[in-house]
Amino acid sequence: QVQLVESGGGLVQAGGSLRLSCAASGRTFRRVYMGWFRQAPGKERDFVAAIHWSGGFEYYTDSVKGRFTISRDNAKNTVYLEMSSLKPEDTAVYFCAGTQLTSVRAHDYDYWGQGTQVTVSS
Repeated sequence: QVQLVESGGGLVQAGGSLRLSCAASGRTFRRVYMGWFRQAPGKERDFVAAIHWSGGFEYYTDSVKGRFTISRDNAKNTVYLEMSSLKPEDTAVYFCAGTQLTSVRAHDYDYWGQGTQVTVSS
């Protein structure tokens, strides 16, 4: 089992930056493929970024490429999402999630955090 806790959300102006962290507990974290998803009010939970358990093979949804960076520190059991050049349309609750598969689909993920709110003002 893997337990996930996100932090780092908040209110930021358009063009600003935030770093989200996801602290994981559980012995299997190092073999878990980790992803970030986001959900805006009234919308589905969408894929944002994912990273292979080795720390390589990063994947991003097109709308965040060049602005967001996912990384992980297996020694600290933590995954990060560095977000820059934020836009109002990035406003959402951001969730980190883990899976034993290599996937960008939410329903393939078994472990979820509680989410952290990111609000970008114009």
